[in-house]
Amino acid sequence: MRLYFNVLKSEEPKVAYFSYDSQINLDSMRIPALFLIFCLSLFGCINATSVQSDSQPVSHDLFTSLLKKHVDSDGMVDYKGFIADSVEFNKYLTTLENNHPNEKNWNKDEQLAYWINAYNAFTIRLIIRNYPVKSIKDLGGSIYRVNTPWDIKFIRIEGENYHLNNIEHSIIRKEFDEPRIHFALVCAAFSCPKLRNEAYTAKNLETQLEDQATHFFNSESRNKITADAPKVSPLMKWYGGDFKNAAPSIPEYINKYSKTKIKESVELEYMDYSWDLNEQK
Repeated sequence: MRLYFNVLKSEEPKVAYFSYDSQINLDSMRIPALFLIFCLSLFGCINATSVQSDSQPVSHDLFTSLLKKHVDSDGMVDYKGFIADSVEFNKYLTTLENNHPNEKNWNKDEQLAYWINAYNAFTIRLIIRNYPVKSIKDLGGSIYRVNTPWDIKFIRIEGENYHLNNIEHSIIRKEFDEPRIHFALVCAAFSCPKLRNEAYTAKNLETQLEDQATHFFNSESRNKITADAPKVSPLMKWYGGDFKNAAPSIPEYINKYSKTKIKESVELEYMDYSWDLNEQK
């Protein structure tokens, strides 16, 4: 059996996980058996759990009302406001917890909208449970670069436990061929894409994802794009494989959305990533 393991660069939030497109072949490496067993037990099954659910697609209207109330046009969050509205917020989270998407009753857009909203909503829950906090990276366990905030199994959906890495890597990236999710998933950091002040819905998903991508590449706090010397978000490096599947090159992908077009021959530079909390001041 061949397993593919990808250790990401230290600045990326998801520091270590099993990748679906990595090029590192473990059976060509001398790795002690006990270490391999440790890795498998630590990270668990990489596939989404096969939850037997008869749920129907849910409404995200309540989440939209909270986002409109507590997220500004720049995507900055009033976390104190979410705490004050915790009763309503918990109603929405309970809706997510009681309704796992399934292929029988949910179409692909309904499933993807659910998982994007779940990632963003449970990230907010993680922050407000630990509030005040300066950065999401201050959270997590005691094992350096293993028990990260994205590996805390605090999410329970129809009897199964998840962490944020499960949702992003084992479900969304694995089951949906959609690189624009990287402009929709928000990990509570300043350099993340902006948190949209409305929930994602199947009806509006295409328009919402296009709008998020356009905003992201034309936001000077996230990218400084010029024709000859572009500096772009490290998201384009961390998830380069996802974007290259959608365009011949990263510059060509960026040029689909950026008002300023990058010359194809130019080498990209990457901006520093701010992990400061995306909180309204």
